[in-house]
Amino acid sequence: MKTEIIHVTGLVQGVGFRPHVHRLATENGLTGWVKNDSQGSTITLSGHRQAISRFCRQLITNPPPLAKINRLSRQTVSLQAFSEFQVAASDTINDQVTCLISPDVAICPDCRRELFDPRDLRYYYPYINCTNCGPRYTIVMDVPYDRPRTTMRAFELCCTCSKQYHDPSDRRFHAQPVACPICGPSVHLIENAAQIQSFGPGVPLENKTAIRMAADLLRQGYVVAIKGIGGYHFACDGTNEAAVERLRSRKEREEKPLALMVRDLSVVQEIAYISRREQDLLTSSVAPIVLLKSRRRSAVAPGVAPGNRHLGLMLPYTPLQVLLYAEGAPPILVMTSGNRSDEPIAYEDEDAIARLGDIADAFLIGNRPIHIRCDDSIAKVMRGATQILRRSRGLVPMPFTLPMDAGAILAVGAELKNTFCLTRGNQALMSHHIGDLKNWTEYEAFRTGIEHLKRLFYVNPEIITCDLHPDYLSTRYAERSGLPIVRVQHHHAHIASVMAEHGLPDEKVIGVAFDGVGMGDDGTAWGCEFFIADYRTYQRFAHLKPVRLPGGDAAAREPWRSAAAFLYEAGGRQYAEHALVEMNAAPAESIETALHLIESGHNAPLAVSAGRLFDAVASILQVRQRCSFEGQAAMELENLAAQRDIQMNFRFQWCSEDDGWLIDFSEVIQAILEEHRRKRCRSHISASFHLAFAQMIADGCRLARDRTGCNTVCLSGGTFQNSRLTNRCLRLLKPLGFAVYLNRQVPPNDGGIALGQAAVAASRSLK
Repeated sequence: MKTEIIHVTGLVQGVGFRPHVHRLATENGLTGWVKNDSQGSTITLSGHRQAISRFCRQLITNPPPLAKINRLSRQTVSLQAFSEFQVAASDTINDQVTCLISPDVAICPDCRRELFDPRDLRYYYPYINCTNCGPRYTIVMDVPYDRPRTTMRAFELCCTCSKQYHDPSDRRFHAQPVACPICGPSVHLIENAAQIQSFGPGVPLENKTAIRMAADLLRQGYVVAIKGIGGYHFACDGTNEAAVERLRSRKEREEKPLALMVRDLSVVQEIAYISRREQDLLTSSVAPIVLLKSRRRSAVAPGVAPGNRHLGLMLPYTPLQVLLYAEGAPPILVMTSGNRSDEPIAYEDEDAIARLGDIADAFLIGNRPIHIRCDDSIAKVMRGATQILRRSRGLVPMPFTLPMDAGAILAVGAELKNTFCLTRGNQALMSHHIGDLKNWTEYEAFRTGIEHLKRLFYVNPEIITCDLHPDYLSTRYAERSGLPIVRVQHHHAHIASVMAEHGLPDEKVIGVAFDGVGMGDDGTAWGCEFFIADYRTYQRFAHLKPVRLPGGDAAAREPWRSAAAFLYEAGGRQYAEHALVEMNAAPAESIETALHLIESGHNAPLAVSAGRLFDAVASILQVRQRCSFEGQAAMELENLAAQRDIQMNFRFQWCSEDDGWLIDFSEVIQAILEEHRRKRCRSHISASFHLAFAQMIADGCRLARDRTGCNTVCLSGGTFQNSRLTNRCLRLLKPLGFAVYLNRQVPPNDGGIALGQAAVAASRSLK
């Protein structure tokens, strides 16, 4: 007989860990106790030596479904006698908090089954949950994770819920959001439009009646704002073009694709092609929006994703959403973030009604408070593996393990698709998706998120790291923080994000960082860079030939301006002017002004940008001359490309310089224009351009290896969201013997920048 104290760290709070420990201990005839503490969970066991060892093996090899054990340590102490095994009260928190918090989890099969069982206490209850599902991150206010430290503290448990909550054999044992119709939150519907005559203005209709009414309004073509786990969604019938256009008009979202929520997998298969891997991702506990190739003929309204071959689809992941479909909501619903364009998602009821009242016809509101907003995650499957494009609900705040001890660092990210990152030793805690930091409301969401994560994980940063760009709001936040600042070049952060995600050692890699723009260390805009880099340093090995972008940032919104820049550099003013007029790209006076800006250099900054090159090609092929959202032209150029590779002899030229290589695009631009003039198929031209661009990347990596001996390639930046391009790169690079890494669990776009900043700052502080 012996007694051991076992310390377990990792994701062990809010995931049914303690009841699982209780069951294992009881099955093995052990006595003692388990409790949550600031580091994770502590278990004291008394019993036979073999039984304790068997318990530890079982705990490691078969933990609860949502748990993740990082470390288990055992310590033998003086023999103690216990009458039974108990779940003890959590320790008080201290300044050594290292425990993890579970992400929000989609409704589990057991709760879904009970939801439709008339004999069950929680029959048709829109807030049913258990230890295996429900809200976590969005309701927790402090740690250890116990009910009094969540937004559920306002709801006192009834006798039945209390009995289940305190019964170690019950599935709801210490499930902090546990509730039922007697003691828990409820939903109600508030009408917001004079034209809805089915119920009186402002009259709340609770629970089943409210859900049924909301489903009926959706069938009639109205827009309903629905409160979810991490904030509000706007919903409307995804097959009703008039409803979709009405939502777009009110939300001021012209053409950017809208996410869809569909009733079940059978509906998914009717409107999109889906692989087994995509199905697994769609039905996982994360339940992200998954990008799937749409079928040519489907019931989806054309206005949902104009000019796009893909649909962003998700399945219902909350009980309320499941019940909406049970009450007859249209099987295909637009389910887009509840915000105005360029604002963060609304999550507080009064604010939502005030800000969104002229967009939604009605509000389906639940009175379970949300502590921190959290938008839906977005993912796709590429070459059989998941790639995260927006890391938020269902994934945050799960940490990454860094290959170094970073101490306490706050990385504030970039401007677009902002996320931030806190480090705690070798853990990197990435935030939820904040959005584009361009106005005060987004900046406030950014600041609130930082304070929440600092408080939740008891991190007091000693260093702050930011982008080189002085005008980013994130940079200004860093400058006002009073902390020592480490400024990290944008594209170096992209490459470091890949290295950190994959735990690569601090050795030189070939970094290929392609995106729109990021400030270079020479003060000009970079965006098509080959680096030789490690965590601490980088050398710019090669880059695209610079162009002058007329109007600066306006070129990102008007691709014809990028076309003017690249055509001018490829053939001069007259060549560019003739082509732009021939394309009817813009009014003659606008073209004249743009070319004058290029010649004079006034309001035409030098830029090296893969994103603007894709925009230029889209403009020349007359795919798009003006964009309503970031990356629209490049996305449509990818969608235009023929399925098979086409080679039209497009090839980038490499020019040797003293400090590296310059990549000349002139012949490619000239050839594309000529093929288009010859009326060659635009889809073939687009496919050939993608192949030539991938070949250029392979050529650059080969040249870098010849010079340095590096054999590891890291691909990052928004350009590598382009699946066609990335697939071609992998097909070309791997046969050449390169070890190729790309972002998978952090976005390749600027949503991954903060992780790279943290890794760079940590490495520099260690030197």
